Formats: sequence, structure tokens, C-alpha cells
Amino acid sequence: MDDLLREFLTETSESLDTVDNQLVRFEQDPSDAKILDNIFRLVHTIKGTCGFLGLPRLEALAHAGETLMGKFRDGMPVKAEAVTLILSSIDRIKEILAGLEATETEPEGTDEDLIEQLHAMAEGGHHTAEAPPEPAPAPVVAAPPAKPAVTAGTLVEQVLERPLRPGEVSLDDLERAFRETATEVAPAPVAKAAPAPDAKEVKAKPARKPVAMDADGEVADKIANQSIRVNVDTLEHLMTMVSELVLTRNQLLEISRRNEDTEFKVPLQRLSNVTAELQEGVMKTRMQPIGNAWQKLPRIVRDLSGELGKQIELEMHGADTELDRQVLDLIKDPLTHMVRNSADHGLETPAERLAAGKGEQGTIRLSAYHEGGHIIICIADNGRGLNTERIKAKALQNGLVTEAELEKMTEAQIHKFIFAPGFSTAAQVTSVSGRGVGMDVVRTNIDQIGGTIDIKSVAGEGSSVTIKIPLTLAIVSALIVEAGGDRFAIP
Repeated sequence: MDDLLREFLTETSESLDTVDNQLVRFEQDPSDAKILDNIFRLVHTIKGTCGFLGLPRLEALAHAGETLMGKFRDGMPVKAEAVTLILSSIDRIKEILAGLEATETEPEGTDEDLIEQLHAMAEGGHHTAEAPPEPAPAPVVAAPPAKPAVTAGTLVEQVLERPLRPGEVSLDDLERAFRETATEVAPAPVAKAAPAPDAKEVKAKPARKPVAMDADGEVADKIANQSIRVNVDTLEHLMTMVSELVLTRNQLLEISRRNEDTEFKVPLQRLSNVTAELQEGVMKTRMQPIGNAWQKLPRIVRDLSGELGKQIELEMHGADTELDRQVLDLIKDPLTHMVRNSADHGLETPAERLAAGKGEQGTIRLSAYHEGGHIIICIADNGRGLNTERIKAKALQNGLVTEAELEKMTEAQIHKFIFAPGFSTAAQVTSVSGRGVGMDVVRTNIDQIGGTIDIKSVAGEGSSVTIKIPLTLAIVSALIVEAGGDRFAIP
């Protein structure tokens, strides 16, 4: 695959994930113009790159979505239908990107249905009380010569009413871009031929002054200048070599202790210190914030909320907690399954919550923090809690346990049956749950990385799942002991 195309696929996928997350945030807080500016900037970049690479389907979709978001900038109310439509266009773009990655060519097809809906929403969703909607601004293109039978005024009106084609930029967009640029770039130095009274002051100013950045998208430019992309295989090989170096160092330290060679100990201690620092540095390159695994969850919760007819709030704490990239990849699916499980099985409908004396809106809370050499992740909800009796009945029905064994088990032990393959207490199979696959995947992936799962539930108050996993799978500190002529490693 061409390097330029590979870079485009990687950056666009990351940008789309960010847009997904930011759109959900913007829907909840439409007054935050910074979020919209960040979304608009990402989509505009995607559109421009698609035009450069000659990808008309992607360019047209991105342009239609950008047009609708431009209406938000102009004051159009942010409605759930409009946000859903933009999210649908993002999903379509992701599908096209998947085909592009597989074949290295843009898949054939048409997206007119979605583009027409986006245009219709953009044209029909903005209403002003003072005046009727203005026609679309003229694109920056040369106008065709006027025919003798048509007046100049009529021609201008026709040009103004023509919708923008993909890749064209409206005058409003240009003016807005100039205004935004003016806030970031300092005035240019004064020419020598026409010195101004304050020329010295202008020259004394820096050519460019950093602008205060927001927490999410606006720090990205600054960070991008301080980082580079490295192939994962390169990092894996480097980590393997460091692991071998650590093992060799430990062998040398053991030899040094046996021989009591003081002259040998000084350089060996220096080598040991350098090796430890190198190991720590390489491991840091593999660390990523767990927020990367949480990025898609707000969109998932939003979709589930509409599908299940529930009001769900997602809280996330400790998103900057870092762990090994390999571990991060393995917990993405378990986290998704547990959030979906909390939304479907844990939280009640608004009517059920009101009847139970609760607020209509349920809450799913994600938290993460470090504890020793592990990371603790907790997924909790304030729903109905686990139905112990239903779990017992299902366990007996599936032949997982006998009645005699069940009587001796604690409630916590009974609750762990939900991780059994094919186990589900759902009354019927839906698109969300009911096949008994999700929680089995959770246990399998967590076991694979040497983690543990603990469940707590209180009837009527909610339940929580706590996962304890190692920060890294590359090197594990252990105590070496010898007994009966055999050596053992205790983590």
C-alpha cells in the first residue's frame, strides 16, 4: 500500500473517532463553540485530503456533512435528528474507508440518499423570524458569460442559487477562515519603504504567538509537532530486545554476586542503571491513555439510549490513566460489552425508575486508576442490580450446577455464572443482547492478560464490575526463590 494512502487511512480513522465523540458532547452542550470548531476543522481536513487523493465519494459525503455543521455555526438549532444524520454519514465514510483499505481503491457506489438527506436537513432545519432564509453564497468560481437575453442581475441571482459542489468554498467560509486566522497570526512586519510610527514595536513582537488551547482538540496541533508515528512492529521488536537485555543484566548480576569481584561490580552497576532507564523509556513508548479505549463509548451509549428507550448518562473518570498498548487492545471489546450490558440489563426504563423512586435518567460510571503494578477499571450503574434468582434458574437450566451445589454457594459465586459461555437471562434475543456471548468474551480476554474480575450487586441500587489487570505484559517483576533444588518466580 502506498505510504500516503496508509497515512491517510490512519489519520482519518483517528479523526472520525474524535468526531464521533465530540458530536455527542456537542449535542449535550450546543453552546460550546470550541467543540463545534474542532469538529468542523477535522471534517474540513478530511474533505480536503479526499479531494487531493481523488476520492470523490468520501469528498462528497464529507462536504455534505460539513455543510450541515456549517448551519450549526450559523445558529441552526442542534436537534437529535441532525446529529444522528451526521453520525450516519460518518458510519458510511468508515465503511468506504474499510473498502479502500482492503482494495486500495475507493469502492464503487452512490451516497446520494444520504447526501440528499444532509442537504435537506441543512436547507430545512434553519429558520429565522426576521427574514426568509438567504440563498447559498456564491462559490469562488468563474461565472459563465451572460447571454444577450439575460440581464446581469438575473445571472447573478442564478449563480447565487447554485448549490456548492464538493471541494468549493463559500465566501462566508473564506471570511470566517480569515477572521479565525487573524486571531492566531500576529501582524506582518512593516515594509522599509513605508515605515510606520510604531514600526519598531511591530518588529519587536514575535512573528507568531501561541494561542491558549482547550483540553480536547485545540492542543492537538501543539502535540502533533512533538510526536512522530512509529510502526507497532518496530516497537515490539525494540521491546523484545530490551527484555533480552534485562535478562542478560540479571544473569551478570548473579555472576557478580557469586564471584565477589569488586572491580567488575562498578561498571556492572552502571550497566544495570542504564538498562533500567532504557527499559522504562521503551515501556513508556508503549503506554497509551485508557481514554483511547473509551472514545467510542459515548456514541454507543447514545445509540443504545434511543434504541432501548432509556435515558442514560455516561460518566468517565481517569481517562488519562495509562497502560500498555497491547493490554489496551485486549480490553476494548470487554469494556464495550459491559457498557452495553449495563445499559440493557442493568438500567431500567424511565417509567420503571420513577416507580422505584429514582430519577428518570440512569447513570453508567467508568473509572480507572493505578494500584501498584496494576490498573483498576470499574464499570458501575445505578440500575436494578443483578437478579440472583433468575441467574440461579438459568444456571440450573443450562446444567452448570446442581441444586445441592447451588445451596452452598454465596451470592457472589452465583453472580459469576453470567460469564459462562452462552449464559443470558434475557427473555428474548435482540440486537443488543440475549445470545450469551458478551460476558463470555469479557472473561476470556481478561483471563488472557492475567487479570481478575469481581462483581458486586445490590438489588434495586445497581451493580459494579471491577477489573484488575497488569499495566504491561512485556516484563513482570518477580521474586526468585529456591526450594528443594528448584527455582520459582513469584510475581
